Order: sequence, then structure tokens, then C-alpha cells
Amino acid sequence: MIDWDLAVSTGTRLVRPGPQVTREEARQAVSDLRRLSREAERHVREFTRIDGGASAQAATIVDRPGWIKANVAGFRVVLEPLTQRMSGEGRTQPPAIVAAVGSRITGVEVGAVLAFLASRVLGQYELFLPPDPSGRAPTGRLTLVAPNIVNAERELGVDPGDFRLWVCLHEETHRVQFTGVPWLREYVRSQMTEFLLASDLDLPTLLERLRTAADAVADAVRGGEGNLIDAIQTPEQKKILERLTAVMTLVEGHGDYVMDAVGPSVVPSVTEIRTRFQQRREGGSRVDRTVRRLLGIDLKMKQYAEGSAFVRTVVDRVGMDGFNKVWGGPATLPTQAEIADPERWIARVVTAPALETPHLNGSPGGGPAEPASGSVDGDGDGPPREG
Repeated sequence: MIDWDLAVSTGTRLVRPGPQVTREEARQAVSDLRRLSREAERHVREFTRIDGGASAQAATIVDRPGWIKANVAGFRVVLEPLTQRMSGEGRTQPPAIVAAVGSRITGVEVGAVLAFLASRVLGQYELFLPPDPSGRAPTGRLTLVAPNIVNAERELGVDPGDFRLWVCLHEETHRVQFTGVPWLREYVRSQMTEFLLASDLDLPTLLERLRTAADAVADAVRGGEGNLIDAIQTPEQKKILERLTAVMTLVEGHGDYVMDAVGPSVVPSVTEIRTRFQQRREGGSRVDRTVRRLLGIDLKMKQYAEGSAFVRTVVDRVGMDGFNKVWGGPATLPTQAEIADPERWIARVVTAPALETPHLNGSPGGGPAEPASGSVDGDGDGPPREG
């Protein structure tokens, strides 16, 4: 389906080089980020009152090619159910030459997309990792992209120590979410698997999806709102994506809220950083803005704003303990409609006496419950990005 080796080689060949730094500056940046990630996790756990019981661990620091390789490894894990389905018994296989050419084309496409993103992502919590040599799947890993953080702080003209801690606060919030709320990772994984398996794989449908994608490209180039994510979905996938969008809006918005709420007490220049960073997010060339629309990155920026507003409103109304009821299980996650109108979520989850929620450091009884009809739902992957 995808030539992963070619995706890696294409991405690492096309990605732009990082900023020029001396060896000592590079060592200092790596050392700072490892130390600040541990410091940030302590701040986040104290503020959010989410405790998974695990001791703070330093983040993994990578360069741009390292980020590409890590994401390809994660994609392989995520797409494994679809790969198995496509190669299952009884399914008509395309001729070998067609499969080989197709996998190379998609490998180049994936590599090109990753090359574009690799110079923008500041960090991410990797939910899906290949099994270790013992065959055990890791629970997740926090990764920070050092050259992008250095490049951003230089272009913004902000204090490096403050900016690095500010970024770590956001990314560590994601680690705390997924380690302190045991059912959340499996919920996201199951929704992503369901989304992939809802694909229409017959040739006529695939051709129709390609035509729709081409229209989306043309619309984005003209300055419209078209994006490839919407263009290639089936009707069934659109329903699943609504749930995924809701949960990712929550975790990304929670990360942004915590980053700015904790910031004033530990990051002296947080107001200046936030102002300049937001201006940078909204900037870029016309080509850059077009690519961001096509890849759905602008939608992710919208998630930050909507999710943060939801969290802020709920915490202001019912306090942090009231907000933390959101982590009780899939049924307590907000719908997209509730994110837009937090009072509806408060009425359903916080003030409704019949809705029980378990402790944060324990699994919901018997495993995650099925969400109510129409309810609930990601760089969890919502890293701050340059633009």
C-alpha cells in the first residue's frame, strides 16, 4: 500500500535543514529541553490534578529527519488493520506491477507531506509506537523537535528559556492526559481503526475520491476552504471523524489552556510569547497557507481556539475538579455541539446526578463504555506548530 522506506528517504531528502547552531548551542538546547520537560510535567500534574502515578521522564529530543522516521513508524502501526484487511483472503489483489508502482507513488506523497510538516512541528506525544524487541507495545512517548524550537524562538525574538518551557508545558499536558486517563489512548486508537476500516476500497469509489480530492486542491489554490481530509472521506467516516474531532479538540484545547494558565507563574514573558506565536501561526506565504488548508492544519488551529475556550469556560464555571469529570469515560467527553456551547456539557455531565464518573487513575468499570448516540470524540497529537 505504501513504500515506507521510500517515504522516509523522500522526506529526509526534501526536508529543509534546521537553523545554523554551534555544537555547544545544540548540546545546550537538548539539555534544556530534557530538563524543562521534567519540570513542565510537575507543573502540569499539580495544576490539572491528573496523576497517573508514573514518575516524570525526560522527553525524547529529535531533529527533523528523526521526527520523520518516528512518524513513519507510527503510521505503520496505525495503518496495520487496514493493511491486513487489504491483503486478507478472498480479496482481489491488483497485479504486482500496479501494486509496486502504487506503493511507490504513495510513499513519495507521504514523504513529501512529512517533509513539509517536519520543519513546523515543535513537539508531539506519540501515541502509537512499534513494539519493542520483547513484542510489547509502548504506551507512548513525548518527542520534541529541537531545531524547530530553536528556529521559532529566534524568529519570534523571545527568551529561549521561557519559550522552551512554554512549549514543554503544552506537550507535557498531552503526556499527562494519556498517562493519567488510562482509557483515553485505547479510545482514540479504536476510533482511528474504525475510521480506516470504513474506507471504500473498490476501484470506482477510489477514482471518485481522487476526483473529489482534485476539486479540493483546486478550491484551496483559489483561496477556498477545500481540504483533502474532507474530500476523501466516506459518509461513515464522516460520522467517526466527528467523534475524533471532538476528542482531539478537547485534548488540544486543554493543552493550550494549561500552557497559558500555568505560564504566568513560571514563564515571565508568557504574554509576549503567546502574542508573537499567534501572529506567526496566522502568517506565511500564499503557498504555505494553501498547503496548510489542504492538509487540514488550519482546522487544527481552529481546534486549539475552540477547545481552549471550552476548557476555560468550564473551569471558570465549575472549577478544575468539575472540569475533570470530562475524563470519566467516553460518555463524558463533549460532543462538538457541547464544545461550542459548554453549558450543555456542564448540564449533562457535571450537574446531572445520574451520571457517575470513575477516578482518573483507574479504568472505567469493565472498560470504556459505548458513547451515547451522537456523542464524543488528533500532533493527541497536537503540537504547537510554526505556522
